[in-house]
Amino acid sequence: MKHLSSTLLCLMFGAVFVLAQNEKVQDSVSTENLLEVILTSNRLEISFNQKSKTVQLITADQIQQSGITHLVDILQQVAGVDVKRRGAGAAQADLNIRGGTFDQTLLLIDGIKLDDAQTGHHTLNFLPPPEMVERIEIIKGPAARAYGQNAFTGAINIVTKKETPQRLSLNLQKGNYDQTNGSILFGSSNKKNNVIGFISKNTSDGYRYNSDYQQSNFFIKSTFNKYKTPLDLITSYSGRKFGANGFYATPSAIDQYEETQASLFALSQRYINGDWIFKPKVYWRRGQDMYEYIRNKPEIYRNLHITNKIGGALDTSISSNLGLTGIGIDISKVDIRSNNLGNRNRTMMNLFLEQRFYFLSNKIDVTPGIASNYFSDFGWHSFPGIDFGVQLTSKFRFYGNLGSTYRIPTFTDLFYSDRTTLGNLNLKPEEAKSSELGIRFSSSKVGISLAYFNRKSKNLIDFVKANEDDLWKAENIQQIRTSGIDFEVLHMIKLNELVHNFKISYSYLENKLENSRINFSQYSINNDLKHHFVWTYSLPVNQNFNAFFAYKYVERYAGELYNILDFSARWSIKNLELSVYFNNILNTEYWESNLVIMPKGNGLIGLRYSF
Repeated sequence: MKHLSSTLLCLMFGAVFVLAQNEKVQDSVSTENLLEVILTSNRLEISFNQKSKTVQLITADQIQQSGITHLVDILQQVAGVDVKRRGAGAAQADLNIRGGTFDQTLLLIDGIKLDDAQTGHHTLNFLPPPEMVERIEIIKGPAARAYGQNAFTGAINIVTKKETPQRLSLNLQKGNYDQTNGSILFGSSNKKNNVIGFISKNTSDGYRYNSDYQQSNFFIKSTFNKYKTPLDLITSYSGRKFGANGFYATPSAIDQYEETQASLFALSQRYINGDWIFKPKVYWRRGQDMYEYIRNKPEIYRNLHITNKIGGALDTSISSNLGLTGIGIDISKVDIRSNNLGNRNRTMMNLFLEQRFYFLSNKIDVTPGIASNYFSDFGWHSFPGIDFGVQLTSKFRFYGNLGSTYRIPTFTDLFYSDRTTLGNLNLKPEEAKSSELGIRFSSSKVGISLAYFNRKSKNLIDFVKANEDDLWKAENIQQIRTSGIDFEVLHMIKLNELVHNFKISYSYLENKLENSRINFSQYSINNDLKHHFVWTYSLPVNQNFNAFFAYKYVERYAGELYNILDFSARWSIKNLELSVYFNNILNTEYWESNLVIMPKGNGLIGLRYSF
């Protein structure tokens, strides 16, 4: 595999040439134009085509075509995004971008930050159902200047739908390991208000000992006064109960068990007054985590953590002769009640300022900015940075960015203690300086992007040990230098009045641990993606039948490499839809996190009826 990187790059640049040539002869192709999509993850409302960062979009159509049952599955189809699942059904999974840890990647829903003061292990518990997603915005690289801490290596903003064409949709799926998924999607609309909601129940007996799960979810979004100054309300709940065979501690801990609850209540609005745009938000998120080392024997070892976060934010922007100015403030308070971590709280305030300047008839843009964050237990910290872009032609854009980023320790990092693991009250915050250069080709039919990035991090927090028999202890790793490339080609071809979507993406990551004698690392370096290649193809056979293929090649720093092939198909007639989803067709034996073996080939058959 030592020549894999160069081979793939040759293939990719060949694809760039071919697709660019096709761009000249495929003028008749008419597909959805995403170039002018306004990225709602930004404080400055800038179109996708004008962004000076590596940003990737996943649309509602792409989600539907993929046939996935959980957003975790489609996030795994983006090179450089590492979703480390522990078992089937996404019972528990970690989210990483460009080699960061799960605490270094921020998840947002409609711009609401869902960071967890306890641990980033539970971030993905808040994911809405695929049926309610308008698009996913993936920001690769540090985003602390826009969001504050936890956007250390990237951020993912999930934009939800405001309404659905179906008034009522019933869905039932059945598959291996006695998987049973049932859901109801409903919507209602009148002249002033909309409501869209989703309720689901997923269960499985598990694919191995103590890997069963039960998942209950509802997600409701209401829009009031929709034609004047819309007010959006989100109410969400997710409850999970699952056997956690080998999830934590060591792989030999086969009797672990966990129950989690995640709740979200959020109000947001977008108000325009002349050249000013105001976007206020208020939100409350609650998390609960109950863990047993031996299932049904809490007297041996049991943890119970309850977290609450209450916050409000106001983002404003104004267009003037100077360009585009953005100002923001975000204030929140988090607290935790825990039999292990104690009763703790933290108050945070984030201040943001950005100014986008335009030169040479808007062909060049420069956006300096700064964020200043206050933490009641760590004081003030600032993150300056600058983005720049050059519009070489109407379709080619060169861009770059420089910035610094920062992450304070979680309560788990500071205070956790059990038989194998020990927190550290003396931890320092993580810091990093990052840079990126990229070029992007964008049209309605072809999208090509190539970026090189570099990040120098110090004081990275990880649970490490010098000898195999030692306790895992939270420590500041001295220094890590991370560099790599991201590459993506998206091609949309119209054949016989049907649109075929073809995508290849590749990421390469190189980590260099400097000035450290650490032998064992739990998260930061040992299991990062080194090579990550993804190919997807949406094949419409006719107006009623669509097939989807997804292939993934992974090589990790721990030495593991594997190939995964998934397949899905949908057949619809009138109000009825039949679907199949097959995972790991090649029966690959592999693991993504903590040596938890993933299931071999398995599938789901589904039936959906819409009224």
